Amino acid sequence: MEHIVISRKMPRYLVGLGVLGLGVVIVVAVSIGMRLRSAAASTPPIVVKMIDTPATYEPAVVTIKVGETVEWKNVGNSVHHASSDPSTAVNPAEVSNPPGVKPFDSGFLQPGQSFTYTFTVPGTYKYICAPHETSGMLGEVVVR
Repeated sequence: MEHIVISRKMPRYLVGLGVLGLGVVIVVAVSIGMRLRSAAASTPPIVVKMIDTPATYEPAVVTIKVGETVEWKNVGNSVHHASSDPSTAVNPAEVSNPPGVKPFDSGFLQPGQSFTYTFTVPGTYKYICAPHETSGMLGEVVVR
């Protein structure tokens, strides 16, 4: 009795083309993912300068998109601060956050220091510089 063997092997060149095609798909997908990540990471923060005389944020009001970052830079010679926390304010009505959002607080920034915060919830954030609030150092970030 003879055994008949039926081979269903694919020709080697077809297997090679399939592997090559899969490799190209993987490389393209990884490349696109890296470009998207680097594009998001390469978006520079919006810079708000902290100025001594008069004690102010420059600009005092910024409008950004959800996911963007603001960087506060102390370019003055005195300590500055950026906080939307009502417990840090002399007048708590001068600070606010969208409902359910935890306040941000830079802590005290020495000259040359900076603080960044990425805004993930739309709304209006009003903030103060604790040492200079009574001098009118108030700011606002509008997130759309």
